[in-house]
Amino acid sequence: MTAVDDRRVREAFENLEVPEGFKAELIRGDIVMMAGPDKVHNRIVQSVQDQIPSSRWERLQTQDVAFPGENSEPQPDLVVMEIGADDGPGRLVPAPAVTMLVEVVSKTSAHRDYVDKRSIYAAGGVPVYLIIDPFEAKCVVLTEPTGTGLAANYQSERTRKFGDLVTLPIVGIDLDTTTFATLPRLMP
Repeated sequence: MTAVDDRRVREAFENLEVPEGFKAELIRGDIVMMAGPDKVHNRIVQSVQDQIPSSRWERLQTQDVAFPGENSEPQPDLVVMEIGADDGPGRLVPAPAVTMLVEVVSKTSAHRDYVDKRSIYAAGGVPVYLIIDPFEAKCVVLTEPTGTGLAANYQSERTRKFGDLVTLPIVGIDLDTTTFATLPRLMP
């Protein structure tokens, strides 16, 4: 895409009227619209949010995040940042203020969550990226972001199955996943 196209896409995204029950994200210059999530998805997000102490952490659901140098404004399922890290108004949280981003995989988001957002979040320097996959009954904790652009990645990856405690570095908790429900496996 050229710089002119990037600006036009961003303008279109900022002025997009999203129908009720849908959400839209800007992922590397593409506007991605998705239907509302399954209740299993929402219950998992709620459980994670409830386990993160609100005395230290701000826990925002479906908050848009701005990534410098990226034509992306993803809307993670949960944004975790220290209280006071970003007290300003607006719909965008700057990536440098974020400590952890959480994505719960849905039928249509697997590639975006495991590949696209992994590199976007790593390029933005987000210290902890947690992927929760109810189709595979597992959690993936990614830490130590490095690199830029499409080549950005996390150096550390730990996978735990549902039912295990999942250690979340920096946030300082062991996430209890025993109540996380599953969904039928996705077919390739």
